[in-house]
Amino acid sequence: MNFILAIALNLHYLCTLLLTFTLNQYQKTMDSALAALIGLVLSIVLIIKKVSPVYSLIIGAVTGGLLAGWGLETTVTEMIAGVKDITPAIVRIIAAGVLTGMLVKTGAASRIAHSIIKALGQRFIFLALALSAMILTAMGVFIDVAVITIAPIAIISGCKLNLSRTKLLIALVGGGKCGNIISPNPNTIIAAENFGAPLPDVMMANIIPAVVGLLIVVFLIVPMIPKKDLMTAEAGQEDNEENLPSLWASLAGPIVTIALMALRPICDIVVDPMIALPVGGIVGILTTGYYKKAGSCIAYGLEKMSGIAILLVGTGTIAGIIKASAIKDVLVDALSGFANGGTFMAPISGAIMSAATASSTAGATIASASFGQAIMAAGVTAVWGAAMVNSGATVLDHLPHGSFFHATGGTMGMSVNQRLKLIPYETLVGFVLAMGTVLTYMFIG
Repeated sequence: MNFILAIALNLHYLCTLLLTFTLNQYQKTMDSALAALIGLVLSIVLIIKKVSPVYSLIIGAVTGGLLAGWGLETTVTEMIAGVKDITPAIVRIIAAGVLTGMLVKTGAASRIAHSIIKALGQRFIFLALALSAMILTAMGVFIDVAVITIAPIAIISGCKLNLSRTKLLIALVGGGKCGNIISPNPNTIIAAENFGAPLPDVMMANIIPAVVGLLIVVFLIVPMIPKKDLMTAEAGQEDNEENLPSLWASLAGPIVTIALMALRPICDIVVDPMIALPVGGIVGILTTGYYKKAGSCIAYGLEKMSGIAILLVGTGTIAGIIKASAIKDVLVDALSGFANGGTFMAPISGAIMSAATASSTAGATIASASFGQAIMAAGVTAVWGAAMVNSGATVLDHLPHGSFFHATGGTMGMSVNQRLKLIPYETLVGFVLAMGTVLTYMFIG
């Protein structure tokens, strides 16, 4: 009898111990997830309050780590680990500045845009504008720079044809978003790097969603926008194409870049984007005749990329905290009950993080660094995981606490209230692209 009682007491003790341990682990999991979330929310609030995004993200990272009970030393260690994870991508992004600088400073981007719009004509002006923005961003031009480059042409066309300013901007933004998911831009580079996927493969994976997305933007979303804020001829500007390089000279650099990166799938010769991108930029400088001003082209590109690189340091710190926390486990558990839950984790994480930072680059960075392993553990391949995170990062990257919102609105002469009315349509474009990538993966991935 005493023996049975002893066994019973020992079993009770073991069960109690196991239950306590389980509850403690669960509590620790929830605590770290909640702490990381609080740190992320704090970063968002600070960014909205016009605090430097870099410092906002660092402050949020420190706060999240301390609230998780890790202590200052462990918190800093995890932040540094997050930055280390994206350092190779940062190097490649800085190298990409040569191509970007060439396209903008030589006038190659303007020439390409002019040629497309002239070829399609006034009848298909929205298609011409969207396609121009798509091609420029697909070649490596930042989406905001692409919009700013094409905006004067859009304004002239809008004045001549009495078109809506809002319709013109959604065509530019929509086309730019389509190009952004197939571009050697920082967002694609960083997503590919964090998933360990070849950059050309990630770019190719989103070709179908980008093309379909472009058609939906032009033929479905643009017509949805009310015909208000019509432009008049008095607001027009002179269309100046003087001193622009020829079309073939303008295309030489991007063609060389694409050809070099295409060598890997064609003949298994690997040319790293860190080599292909600047080589394409140098070729473009030579063919456009700007070799005497090569320094200014490279300096411009470096300036644009250095800002992104600094921002990525901040995103790396918060990504390190999120990755070390249990927030990814909470997300996995939340999606586990849904069909293809692991698949949807990729675009959802990209969308959430782009909303937090109002940046597709920062959103793709945090999402891919924090959730990449969990996404691949759910059965998604590296290439498609990176592609879906990248397209998901376009869903909410246009929110008002980011620079893209203000730069694009100001370029088209829109007030803040006018620009705010465009957000639902931009979100719809991003949603179409994200779902397009998911469906493409499900059918052919």
